[in-house]
Order: sequence, then structure tokens, then C-alpha cells
Amino acid sequence: MKIIFHGNNAATFHPGFAKRLEHEHELVLLPDNLETDADQKEYSAADVIIGIKYNNTHATPKNLKLYQVPGAGYDGIAISELPVETALCNCFGHEIAIAEYAMSALLSRHVPLADADRRLRQGDWKYWAGGPSGVRTELGNTAIGILGYGHIGNMIAQRAKAFGMTVHVANRSHVKDHTQIDAFYALDEFKDMLSLVDAVVNTLPLTPTTTGFVDNDVFARMKKNAVFVNVGRGAVVDQEALYHALKSGLIEHAFIDTWYQYPNADNPTPFPSSLPFHELANITMTPHMSGWTHGTIERRRNTMAENINRITRGEKPLNLIPR
Repeated sequence: MKIIFHGNNAATFHPGFAKRLEHEHELVLLPDNLETDADQKEYSAADVIIGIKYNNTHATPKNLKLYQVPGAGYDGIAISELPVETALCNCFGHEIAIAEYAMSALLSRHVPLADADRRLRQGDWKYWAGGPSGVRTELGNTAIGILGYGHIGNMIAQRAKAFGMTVHVANRSHVKDHTQIDAFYALDEFKDMLSLVDAVVNTLPLTPTTTGFVDNDVFARMKKNAVFVNVGRGAVVDQEALYHALKSGLIEHAFIDTWYQYPNADNPTPFPSSLPFHELANITMTPHMSGWTHGTIERRRNTMAENINRITRGEKPLNLIPR
């Protein structure tokens, strides 16, 4: 089969990919922009495409058996444009990395390593044990509210419980195993938990029903000293509401990893929003990095190769998205 790695994201998974396949296949790397006739010809002859964007501007592969998204989100795929016989699959493997990011963000509010280091280099012993000036708080004495209890939410809850946190979870479907949950809410009732938690972490994917889900009313209901973390899709959080909550001091701090504007060919170095979040002191901004680790890449590479092996064997692939 001809397997196309379409774009820079997909190309990340190419090294060592052939070793994981049970049969020999033709592996082709193509750029994000299919500008040449040769690129379009290769693309249209694909049996498998690994990529994050598909729409009617691309040539239609007539024999496409599998469109494999090398990540969890498939909002860049125009599903209705895919050939009806094509299997559409995503993959995960990023939940461990994102959970570590979330816990690191929350821990940083209680264990000020960078500030202690900066002060001591200047002879300032503020955090010296025994004195009243640097007494710290503990993460384990706080409560966390997690929006969404899929792969990511589950991993965050596990780690939060390990630190002794009280774990509140809001999810669309009921959760059977409550061993790492102290309180559960239906997703349409999640606002009931906001006044009870010290940190709110969004892990929700972007769908028509979650767009702008976290709005002004959500931030108004949170504690004034609350922390907000977004490792779900950016647009789940209304950007004007988030900006207002931070600028007005409605919440104390935010850690934002998923955004509203991303680099593209026309603007490779944009600010991540049309609003000046970068001017605010009470936000930590990161460039959609929370899930991007060697472990994530390895786990996703294995899942995608397994799907190609399954397609070759005539079996149902993993993480099949209903059409």
C-alpha cells in the first residue's frame, strides 16, 4: 500500500515507522501545501493518509482505505468529504504527558522553585524553613475540578488523588469507577462544582456543543483565588470571557496551552489570540506543548502502525470514528 505522511505533524512519526509494519509498504512524505502536480498525484494514489487536515481543496484519493489522524482532535477533517468507504481513526497516547503538564502547573503555585532560586541568588532567604515569611501552601490541601473525563481527565484525576487532592469531575456520560473521584456532576450541571474547587482544568474536545462552553458565568462562579488550566481545545473557552476574568482579577491565575490563533504560512509567528493576553501578569502561556513528548510520539506511532496492520489483515482498526 501507499502510505502518505501529509505535513510536518505527520512527518514527525515517519522515523522508525516501517519497522512496526507487518508488511512492506511504500511510505511517502508530502508537505502541508500540495502545490505541485507530483504532490497531488501521490496524494490521490494513497491507500492510507496520516494527516491533520482534509477538505475539498485536496485531491480525492480513489482507493483510500484509512485516514489516520496522528492525534486526538479531528476537527480539521471535513468528514463529509472523505470517501464513504474510508475508515477515519484518531489516536491518543498524549494523556500521560498532559497530566504531567497540568500537575506541574498546579504545583508551581505551591512550590515556588523559580522564585526561591531567584531570591537566593540575591541573598534573599525568604523561604528559609523556620521563618514566617516563606511558609508555603500545599497542593494536597486543595480541590480540583476536571471538565471531561476521557483519557486526559482520567490521568489528571489519578495524579491529583496521588497528591491528596479532592477530585471533582464533570462529564457528559456517567463514570462507573469512582475510586479516584470524590464528587461527580453531569456536564450540564458542572457549574455546581465551581465554588467548591480551587483549580478548574478543562480537557473537553471542541464540538458544536462545547464551543464557548466556559464563559463569563463560569468564571464569575469560580473562587476569586482559583486557578484555571486549559489543555482541551482553545475555543471551548470564550477568549473574551477568559481575558476579562484575568484582567479584572475575577480569578487569580490561568495556565493556557491551547489557543485561538496558530502559526500558518502567511503568519508564522502570531500572538496566540487577537486579545493581548501576553500583557497580563497573571497568566502562564505555553504554545500547545502539553502533550508533545517522546513518549507521546512513540505511543501514537505504535497505534497508527497497528491500524495499518489491521487494515492490511482486513480487521477493524482502533479508535474508529463513526461516520
